[in-house]
Amino acid sequence: MDVLDLARWQFGITTVYHFLMVPLTIGLSVLVACMQTAWVRTGNRRYLAMTKFWGKLLLINFAMGVVTGIVQEFQFGMAWSEYSRFVGDVFGAPLAMEGLIAFFVESTFLGLWIFGWDRLSKRVHLACVWAFSLATVVSAYFILAANSWMQHPVGVEMVDGRPRLTSIWEVLGNSTVLAAFPHAVAGAFAVAGAFLVGIAAWHLWRSTKDGSAKDGSTKDSDVWRASLRLGTLVGVVAFAGLAVSGDLQSRLMFEQQPMKMASAEALCHTEQPAGFSVFAVGDVSSPDCENVKSITVPALLSFLANGDLDSEVLGVNDLVEQYRERYGEFYPVDERLGELSGQPIDYVPNLPVTYWGFRLMIGFGAIGAAVGVLAWWVTRRGRVPRTRWFPRLALAAIATPFLGNSFGWIFTEMGRQPFVVAPNPTGVDGVWMFTAQAVSGLTVGEVLGSLIALTLVYGLLAVVEVVLIRRYVRGGVDAVLPPEDESTKDDKDDDVLSFAY
Repeated sequence: MDVLDLARWQFGITTVYHFLMVPLTIGLSVLVACMQTAWVRTGNRRYLAMTKFWGKLLLINFAMGVVTGIVQEFQFGMAWSEYSRFVGDVFGAPLAMEGLIAFFVESTFLGLWIFGWDRLSKRVHLACVWAFSLATVVSAYFILAANSWMQHPVGVEMVDGRPRLTSIWEVLGNSTVLAAFPHAVAGAFAVAGAFLVGIAAWHLWRSTKDGSAKDGSTKDSDVWRASLRLGTLVGVVAFAGLAVSGDLQSRLMFEQQPMKMASAEALCHTEQPAGFSVFAVGDVSSPDCENVKSITVPALLSFLANGDLDSEVLGVNDLVEQYRERYGEFYPVDERLGELSGQPIDYVPNLPVTYWGFRLMIGFGAIGAAVGVLAWWVTRRGRVPRTRWFPRLALAAIATPFLGNSFGWIFTEMGRQPFVVAPNPTGVDGVWMFTAQAVSGLTVGEVLGSLIALTLVYGLLAVVEVVLIRRYVRGGVDAVLPPEDESTKDDKDDDVLSFAY
């Protein structure tokens, strides 16, 4: 491997790992705020137990997300310095805004929430968790605004070969981010919903598998049943939101990045009307796709792309010719490009990755929603299956929206290649950057060393997070909210998050 490949692997590994924490934090923070709101309004201990139990898991995940996310920005200067020079004038504003939100608003109100239970009034304390959770959502918007600019550059002018920011409002109001944000937020709630369903289903089954809990009571069953119902509702609504926002986003991609969407379908030749490939058998990486046999839905791709059943959809081969005319046939002669200097540009993304990544994104999301509906059905009217398939299926389904989110981002980023900043056919002309031009002038050994080190550290952090979450999940409500003592019942509610000290 050369420096470019190693740098891409390094950023890909750390980014996908970090993004496992991000959607859970976004979705779970809002749900915990809703749980605490219910407790403040009703005084019901069930909602207090839910707030404390899921709040502890949220804090563990949030801490790991912060640790792994900081490395992302370090890599811009470490392995992608040429990229940072090119986009620095644009990225400075949204990343600074995200930093202010994340490290000031989020951190401040999270601290007040953790340590303010016995110091702040209930309503002020509730306002803190809502400020933290909403700040988390806003923080995600600024990050998506920066990423969306890479997909669709707007609000800049070229000065001395580099984009200079002319309107931060165009960057923040980019049509790409307006489509990507609701899709990402829906994905976050899908993750949080599956997380609640899986863990609550396991606890519900464990507490009733012998007809009662081990101590002869079922005092916490209402906590797990309420959590499961909430997770199911959130997961199903989130999947519907993903379908609607995904449709809008795909139509925008057909306009802004037609090569990405043609690659997602392995559509090598232009078709009118174009069918949607449900499943393909054969080598989708073949440039002519002649040996690929697909199960297709006739004319559906034309409808998804243009809103009608008879429109033309350009294939990869025709798009390659257009890209060569617009952006050149050969890389510039530049020693920083290494072996690619002066070589022909391959404008076709990795077809197997884009084709199957697109389908795995959709498939895992659908599986997660389906398991949520099944869990709701089998637990209706107080029922709980006594067989082991129920908790095992629910726990396994926790991974499905995580995988769907990951494959979605892999498709989004890999489908943009060979550009790190994609050209904008509907915006500012002349603003693009090849990925090969963005990497730092490092040696293979330097990048390989950092890749190995970061992978090992992230692997260790993964073990730590799994151990911590497993420990507190197994502890259940009693681990975070001990049984009430009648002599101290009046002041128990004020010491909810003492576990966080």
